[in-house]
Amino acid sequence: MNLEHNSRKSFYRFPKGAVKTDSTIRLRISVASMFIPDRVSLYVNTVEYQMHYIFSLAGSRVYECTIKTPSEGGLLWYTFKVDADGETKWYSNNDRFLGGIGQAYDEKPAIAFQITVFDKEYKTPDWIKNAVVYQIFPDRFFRGEETPIHGIPRNWGDEPFYTAEQFGGDYLSNDFFGGTLSGIEQKLPYLADMGVTAIYLNPIFKAFSNHRYDTGDYENIDETLGTNEDFVRLAQKAKEMGIRLILDGVFSHTGSDSRYFNKYGNYDSVGAYQSEDSPFYSWYHFHGDRDHYDSWWGFDTLPNTEELDPEYEKYILNNPDSIIKRWIENGASGWRLDVADELPDKFIMDLRKAVKEKDPDALVIGEVWEDASNKISYGEKRRFLLGKSLDGVMNYVFRGAVLDYLTGGDAHLFSQRILSMIENYPAESLYASLNLISTHDVPRALTILSNAPSVTGLDRNAQKAVVVSEEDRELGLKRLKLATLMQFTLPGAPCVYYGDEIGMYGYSDPFNRRCFDWSKINCELHDLTKKYAQLHHKYQVLRTGEVNMVFTVNSTVCYLRYNNVFGVDKAKFKVLTCINASETNEEKLHLEMGRFNFDTAVDAETGEEIPYENHALDVVVPPLSAKIYILEKCTAECYDTEYI
Repeated sequence: MNLEHNSRKSFYRFPKGAVKTDSTIRLRISVASMFIPDRVSLYVNTVEYQMHYIFSLAGSRVYECTIKTPSEGGLLWYTFKVDADGETKWYSNNDRFLGGIGQAYDEKPAIAFQITVFDKEYKTPDWIKNAVVYQIFPDRFFRGEETPIHGIPRNWGDEPFYTAEQFGGDYLSNDFFGGTLSGIEQKLPYLADMGVTAIYLNPIFKAFSNHRYDTGDYENIDETLGTNEDFVRLAQKAKEMGIRLILDGVFSHTGSDSRYFNKYGNYDSVGAYQSEDSPFYSWYHFHGDRDHYDSWWGFDTLPNTEELDPEYEKYILNNPDSIIKRWIENGASGWRLDVADELPDKFIMDLRKAVKEKDPDALVIGEVWEDASNKISYGEKRRFLLGKSLDGVMNYVFRGAVLDYLTGGDAHLFSQRILSMIENYPAESLYASLNLISTHDVPRALTILSNAPSVTGLDRNAQKAVVVSEEDRELGLKRLKLATLMQFTLPGAPCVYYGDEIGMYGYSDPFNRRCFDWSKINCELHDLTKKYAQLHHKYQVLRTGEVNMVFTVNSTVCYLRYNNVFGVDKAKFKVLTCINASETNEEKLHLEMGRFNFDTAVDAETGEEIPYENHALDVVVPPLSAKIYILEKCTAECYDTEYI
């Protein structure tokens, strides 16, 4: 007996991908058996449905069942059971849990095919789907007006402190290099010229540390960065240049050195640590005495908040002048939620409601490292992408797929990982997620792509001691160019971590947070990033187009962006990207492209029209390189604009 179901083919599952609440889904399986099956069943969660024979195709019998999606968003898990030829077979998701073609099992498998069911009213901001995002670690980007530094002053460009001894005995992360909001403002022309339309700022509120994930005062900008007025001015200047600001919201914990906890008495408030009569006492969970309290991952400098405490929610979310609302009023276009999987679903949903009430077009994005559609944290199934929570996520799934492909060369596995994400994520969230390859929390892409040893098991001293050869550094730069191209040509908003565009290198914190070196810009890499951003802005399909993995072979993948996921297809152009991750082998491809309905193909690099005969393209992709082709549909006359 041979069975087949492919969750990514409309023949087997319609509609494919994530689906809306209160809709119907048609599911099919083909069965090749000697005799007519005794029974073909579909199991959805715990419910069994009998499937019905509809027709035969290529020697197989096709069975079908239609199910109704629930009125509330959630996940459906399905698998098939077939009794035929005296045996019972189960058919379910493949053992990599990537969807697409499944596999047969002798026993009922623990894994199943996933269907994400999202709220039919789910809508995310269109501007983020069309954005080019730039992430800035504020202390290390650019110095503007001189400001007081409340920690350890450092010289711009020096190595950040990376040992406890350098801080005087405890690892305090309070060395400051003096980056400011006015410095960011001065560099807005640089960002605008590069095609940036949104800036994601790591925390900017008053705090003890340079990373500011230990919030001291949500109401005020850290004085080392500037003033509240400086933020308002930055937001206004950025808006005039077509650039939005996204703030980092750290709400699962505060700093112990804060106006709310005030462990060290540095604030003129009565903090929760100081008295049970503090207005902030209910924000925290103490155990017996004031020195024992819940803290983030055991760090006593980061006391956990009780996010669902009514007083906390009023202050952060619900008051007319709440933290969430006042900073949108001051010019922010949305929030990125730190450690979203440690925030209760209800808190995130309440936050979304408060944000959208203030500005329906504001963004709520979350830090989620795994597949956000089926994420489980602390034993709870999360509801991040079901329509009433996040708009999108920091796309670490994308990062993992890209970096693994470029260092390992498995084009087929890469394509399956990307297609699995596309299948599981509602389009509204997929296209609103940030395609990143570096952040402040992970080694820079150039480090990984330069064959540096894995950061696993390396302490900071060992990371500092690693020296990458010039040959490996050049290899890394070639790979980084390909990774950057993939950021700008796959679904999602490209998000460039500050300095990646000039070739900055570094392992984990603090080496990935070095000062931007304005004197050593890799112009070739910078200009390439700018060119890809221009390409991204020029062609709508690169922002909101569908994806077809046209071809994968060895280390080469070709994917096409076409149509428009959101509405009627009006795109005159399609964009074909071919990438070869092999260090040594050239790939010669003969691509059958007739089904994609175009007339001419132009090399995006040279502007040269390439032969398109018998509905096929012959493409040669050298090692560690890419080809980008603009495919155009013409009628009697070619159009003068991008759209028809």
